[in-house]
Amino acid sequence: MSCKNLLPVGSLLLLVLLLPGCGGGGSLGSTPPPGSGALTLTTLVSGLSNPVGMERPPGDNRFFVVEQRGTIRIIENGALRSGNFLDIQSLTNFDGQEQGLLGLAFHPSYSTNHKFYVNYTMDNGGKQTIIAEYQTLTSDPNTADPNSERVLLVVNQPFANHKGGQLVFGPDGFLYIGLGDGGSGGDPLNNAQNLSSFLGKMLRIDVDPPFASGKQYAIPADNPFASSGGLPEIFAYGLRNPWRFSFEPVTNRMFVADVGQESWEEIDLLQKGGNFGWRMMEGTHCYNPSSGCDTSNKVLPIAEYPHTDGIAVIGGYVYKGSAISSLANKYIFADLTGKIWSLTEAPANTWTRGDLLSTNRTLTSFGQDAAGELYVVDYNGNILKLVLP
Repeated sequence: MSCKNLLPVGSLLLLVLLLPGCGGGGSLGSTPPPGSGALTLTTLVSGLSNPVGMERPPGDNRFFVVEQRGTIRIIENGALRSGNFLDIQSLTNFDGQEQGLLGLAFHPSYSTNHKFYVNYTMDNGGKQTIIAEYQTLTSDPNTADPNSERVLLVVNQPFANHKGGQLVFGPDGFLYIGLGDGGSGGDPLNNAQNLSSFLGKMLRIDVDPPFASGKQYAIPADNPFASSGGLPEIFAYGLRNPWRFSFEPVTNRMFVADVGQESWEEIDLLQKGGNFGWRMMEGTHCYNPSSGCDTSNKVLPIAEYPHTDGIAVIGGYVYKGSAISSLANKYIFADLTGKIWSLTEAPANTWTRGDLLSTNRTLTSFGQDAAGELYVVDYNGNILKLVLP
């Protein structure tokens, strides 16, 4: 069975994360681990178009849903508002697979400066990733100013897949940008290990002035290559396709779900300056070369799973809600095929994966409300909440 056969019609995006070497579709089943309590999903809204992300501004109860075609919709008081918050379909090169509007983040001071940031791909004489700033209209909190774009960063892309996509402001106030290795299969240009390339990296920039010379952003002084040795924007490297990632409150640990190649999906705890191994390693395993690879000075994942269990890891959040006590302080994540899992840390630095739910949906992302409750994004147009029945 091909990967395409595993996905519903219209869900070819997430050859995302997949092709080539996307693996099989083995099943974990839906029985939760003993003592966890049964879980289910309840629909919050439907009727979206290819949603791939769900974000909430600081101190705001509205959800903003990223539609891959190049639009952003608002969910307010449990209902989908009519019209678009932002429409940049004229800019994006949405192809029904891995290109289009992929990420959204709101400035920590959004309530006063109305600034937000997007990650999208476009064709402009060649494929490119664009990181850009927009502003919301001061006269209408539900509408962005389409003419307010300020481009921060342009990254040339060699192929049509492995774009990453997530944008997240960290607890340090800096913007973290996840970029895939640029595509094809097996990172043929070795971008992830090349410190002169933005691709296959986690970048960190300061969006507030004063800006660095010749740039539309500042470089945090403690970035690992701020002075020399690599591009100053690089925070960590050796990633294949960090599609979704998040910070844990209080500990400030950064959980990154890095989509694998032919055999393994992985969850990493990101470290500043860390080399996470790709393309030499896929998870904890040698990839190129296929054996005898140099594992020294590589940061290994805290968890991995084989392609008999899933095909593309979808990062989530550490659960900080109160409605499902059995999930407290567990990292909740998923696979594109609809399986939802937890990672439990016990003892410290030892992680155990548990089955939570098998949904048979095409999951692309997670969301989190002000109370810490979790939502999942279904590429077929739905936002659903994780609840106890």
